[in-house]
Amino acid sequence: MKSAKSETLKGWALALPLLVVLLGFLLLPIVMITIVSFWQATEFSIIPAFSLENYEFLFGSSVTYKVFWATFRYALITWALTLLIGFTVAYYLAFHIRSSNVQTILFLVCTIPFLTSNIIRMISWIPFLGRNGIANQTLIGMGVINEPLEWLLYSDFSVILAFVHLYTLFMIVPIFNTMMRIDRSLIEAARDNGASGRQILTNVILPLSKPGIMIGTIFVLTLVMGDFITVRVMSGSQAANVGRLISNDISLLQYPSASATSVVLLVTVLLIIGTLMRFVNIRKEL
Repeated sequence: MKSAKSETLKGWALALPLLVVLLGFLLLPIVMITIVSFWQATEFSIIPAFSLENYEFLFGSSVTYKVFWATFRYALITWALTLLIGFTVAYYLAFHIRSSNVQTILFLVCTIPFLTSNIIRMISWIPFLGRNGIANQTLIGMGVINEPLEWLLYSDFSVILAFVHLYTLFMIVPIFNTMMRIDRSLIEAARDNGASGRQILTNVILPLSKPGIMIGTIFVLTLVMGDFITVRVMSGSQAANVGRLISNDISLLQYPSASATSVVLLVTVLLIIGTLMRFVNIRKEL
């Protein structure tokens, strides 16, 4: 009995540092943001008095719904494209590259661009996509177009392109890790029973890759929905998402309004994550 009690105390002692970090740097800031979201604010001051006016204004404004819809649209399109690219790359690395050394080299090639800043990788598209950029000049030189394409830059296209570039790796890694754990004897058994390559992909590989797909989905959706700098830069400040809405409120010192929007965004993201986790047991993958 005494030994069991000492083991319990030892376990709590080992977990205490992590608990302190989580409370101090995760839970406490969320609690403070939630409290501030119920405060009032004027043009020059913040009034620590309980009020629902921030949420009333948020849910009563048509701009809020348009911005949230734009955020969901960016997230869904980015998710679909990163899933397509990520699954294809992971499948190729896991099942078509036999040498583990070559797999490691190719995997490192995928990660090398991520050794640089997100902002640097993002703005590198501007001289490429601009009116007089490399893409337009190449297409004109090849005779494909007669005048520069205006929609290549400062548009939804450039925003989504930047998102896909920035976050595809977050889809590749978990799917690749999941595929590497698939028992190859299952694939051989399906092949021996006359299954075609497409049937093996859809009935064996795809179902067993669901945990990695869900983890990658959570990463991509949460990162895109919280990103605001990419939307601002790549759209030329012509588009907005929830992150930009929060950023604008902070720049105007409207912290209660920004906090209310942050709480709504946090709850939305948590609901999405909770829904995704009901489809697959991600804990087995972690």
